[in-house]
Amino acid sequence: MINSLFIINNSSDVFMEKHWKSVVHRSVCDYFFDAQKKCVSKSDIPPVIATPHNYLITVYRNNLYFVAVTTSEVPPLFVIEFLHRVIDIFDDYFGDCNESLIKEHSVVVYELLDEMLDNGYPLATESNILKELIRPPTIFRTIANTVTGKSNVSATLPSGQLSNVPWRRAGVKYTNNEAYFDAIEEIDAIIDKSGSVVSAEIQGYIDCCIKLSGMPDLSLSFINPRLFDDVSFHPCVRYRRWESERVLSFVPPDGNFRLMSYHIGAQNIVSIPIYVRHHISFKEIGGGRMELQIGPKQTMGKTLENVSLEITMPKTVLNVNLNTSQGKYSFDPVTKLLVWEVGRVEPGKVPHVKGTINLQSGAPLPDSNPTILVKFTINQLAISGLKVNRLDMYGEKYKPFKGVKYLTKAGNFQVRT
Repeated sequence: MINSLFIINNSSDVFMEKHWKSVVHRSVCDYFFDAQKKCVSKSDIPPVIATPHNYLITVYRNNLYFVAVTTSEVPPLFVIEFLHRVIDIFDDYFGDCNESLIKEHSVVVYELLDEMLDNGYPLATESNILKELIRPPTIFRTIANTVTGKSNVSATLPSGQLSNVPWRRAGVKYTNNEAYFDAIEEIDAIIDKSGSVVSAEIQGYIDCCIKLSGMPDLSLSFINPRLFDDVSFHPCVRYRRWESERVLSFVPPDGNFRLMSYHIGAQNIVSIPIYVRHHISFKEIGGGRMELQIGPKQTMGKTLENVSLEITMPKTVLNVNLNTSQGKYSFDPVTKLLVWEVGRVEPGKVPHVKGTINLQSGAPLPDSNPTILVKFTINQLAISGLKVNRLDMYGEKYKPFKGVKYLTKAGNFQVRT
């Protein structure tokens, strides 16, 4: 399936490569570099690049390119999902996935890739199973391995690999049984200059941290499951029961994992929790004016955090002189990108920025106003209105739940037995 894997940085340097079936010369990456030169943005590179003898399947994350090489036709989404799983495992092991950490822990990286693929086919891709096979690196373990010459690879096979539940190790024991669920939603919306929503879509995730003894069997139901237009589940979810009853029934892995991801399309009514009032005008005599206001809508009652605005100005703009009531701004005269870092916005406050725009003398006026990209974070709020109905757990050794503590209306909650 996968013959080789090349990891490439932003400087187009292949700093790590791994081969499983046969060695593929790194000159095959020249096809990738040719495609890279034709693209304006780093993320615009085609995910599948056909060569005379191979196929290159690429993923770009954390300023790194992961390029898998296959000699035959394979489902590209399968390879892309595997590459994302590799990056997630590196994040879990090293705390991040960047060039310096991969080089620092290169031995562990090769050990992980050896266990994740067997002769080019995925074998062990669950974090808790891999941690039984290969111990996560620590300072003391690295020093001990250097002195003794040992490796992080375990001599015994994980117990989960021998059962019909390969994502969960056997014999798990906790003094306090706890289960944590977190619903994360990302909204992507287009709003016209009058404030009307042109389109809005939501991409959501439910992340879990399960610390339960034994082999628990959980079922999670929602009040409004018909909100979901498209769903993707962890392998532990029983898909047939979801199809028939819209209930998530699963034996969870031990520790942190993503239970499901979902998509809510533009046909659903999405209420945008933030507003932007703007006035940008360009004058004929070498300048212009700009005024911006941003704040939360009164019906929301939540605090906006990590608020920032990005505006790509026309090419004729030389500089901007602005005064901000909150945060700071920066303008790059090369890329013409104006960034206003607002930060935290409390309810009732309306941060604003206003000032002048300097244009090239004699240059024609811009045909249209620039687009404003707004980024923000709201804690303890699911914009889709998703709500959890109930959570049940089955197993002879478990006490009944003391209760479900809802942290927000979104359905984020924690459970203790």
